[in-house]
Amino acid sequence: MPTLRISNSGSALLLLAVLTTFMACAPKKSPPVPMDLAQESIIPIPVSVKATNSSFELTSATDIYVQGDSKELLKIGQYLADKLNPSTGLGIEVKSSNEAPAVGNIYLSIKKDAKLGAEGYNLNITPDGVTLEANAPAGLFMGVQTIRQLLPAQVESSSKQEGPWRMATGTINDIPTYAVRGAMFDVARHFFSVEDTKRFIDLIAAYKMNTMHLHLSDDQGWRIEIKSWPKLAEHGGKTQVGGGKGGYYTQEQYKDIVQYALDRYITIIPEIDMPGHTNAALAAYPELNCDGKARELYTGTEVGFSTLCTKNEITYKFIDDVIRELAALTPGPFIHIGGDESHVTKKEDYIPFVNRVQGIVLSHGKQAIGWDEIALGTLKKGAFVQHWADVDNAVNAVKQGSKVLMSPARKAYMDMQYDSTTQWGLHWAAYIEVDSAYIWDPATLVPGLAQKDVLGIEAPLWSETVDQIDEVEYMVFPRLPGYAEIGWSAASARNWDGYKKRLGAHGPRFTAMGINYYPSKLVEWKEDKGKKLKN
Repeated sequence: MPTLRISNSGSALLLLAVLTTFMACAPKKSPPVPMDLAQESIIPIPVSVKATNSSFELTSATDIYVQGDSKELLKIGQYLADKLNPSTGLGIEVKSSNEAPAVGNIYLSIKKDAKLGAEGYNLNITPDGVTLEANAPAGLFMGVQTIRQLLPAQVESSSKQEGPWRMATGTINDIPTYAVRGAMFDVARHFFSVEDTKRFIDLIAAYKMNTMHLHLSDDQGWRIEIKSWPKLAEHGGKTQVGGGKGGYYTQEQYKDIVQYALDRYITIIPEIDMPGHTNAALAAYPELNCDGKARELYTGTEVGFSTLCTKNEITYKFIDDVIRELAALTPGPFIHIGGDESHVTKKEDYIPFVNRVQGIVLSHGKQAIGWDEIALGTLKKGAFVQHWADVDNAVNAVKQGSKVLMSPARKAYMDMQYDSTTQWGLHWAAYIEVDSAYIWDPATLVPGLAQKDVLGIEAPLWSETVDQIDEVEYMVFPRLPGYAEIGWSAASARNWDGYKKRLGAHGPRFTAMGINYYPSKLVEWKEDKGKKLKN
């Protein structure tokens, strides 16, 4: 058989042909463009940013690699891919690797470093690739939110957009200041669907918040199925403020919400308000009233008129059943027992009630949180107080060895109007413009409290005046990123002049995310450089 021989010149020609074909098929990647990482508008502001004045570009050859074959890390990688692919159209895949991948990729890895804690991360961006390291998976998830913000705003769109998709190069080292950083969603005054609640979770996750407080019961509605007391949801959940249809979550729906939050490293804190704010329960079960008579369902907005019968044993059987079922559905460590505005409960009845209910929560393996009024009682070990109004209660809680979750109504209530012209919201606590929402420090706001006494920050959204998710978004944005920064970033790193510039740069990002936000005149909102998002 004749042997095929290729001359040296033929070999060169063949090699050239192969290289030419490869280069023609390879994704086109622009030369690195000078970009300054220190000028990027990251919210919350990181602990440390060091720029190297170049750029990394995502291309169709880019993939996301995660260290090893951990299902949890693969899930985080897929979360990032799912955020990037709809807008970029790059078809980024998630793969496993025990070492840093080749040039042009993103690598997520665990590097044991106790200094980073559960949520800190190190992000290194070079023209050749992106490496995100953390001590724990939650830290990787927090770092992923930073990666999102370093890409052009249109990356948040749900439809394909035009690139290029560049990130400034350099290193970011970051760790949160407070352990708890969250928002409260009131689904009791007006009921919101599972889809709306997941939307709320996604929005707070984007700014590194890690808790969502669900206000599940109030005078106007009971929103969680309790199998041992079925009329709570079936009857107590049938209406809402203004007389609308109302609704409730089945236990399966609630578990779905909890898991959705956990996948985003957000802990759900469920609240069953008591002994006041209980008319929905009192309407469902007459025996919870001292006179044994069922109350009428309530659709107004007044507060302080209802109370459980604190001297009847059936009341504690009821509470034990509710907490038992709720604790079994909630993997997080906290159950919120409310305790606020119980104006018709005598103090001599209120204090032993709060003390006993804390014990019930403990008996089901959870820690109790309550509004600051519960500090009038004796706080059990592990109980926390949520400050909203009375500074004396907050100080009293600390004196009892507790820590305080900071939600001062005059600063942190997202249902407060921005000004007198705001369509939705109330103003009994204050008008809260974007600057007022940002310019305060949880460690110094209450005399007698220091940073060591503060568990964290939570921004509540009460829903008396809002019943659609776009109305919720308008009240929440643009204040929520500021609350997220207060909880994450050191007070020494924060100032209004710098923050409002970074916030203004997030205007196009809000638009790309489909957020209906309030365009405060105090902020110079950045335009999208004439680039309109494709629908």
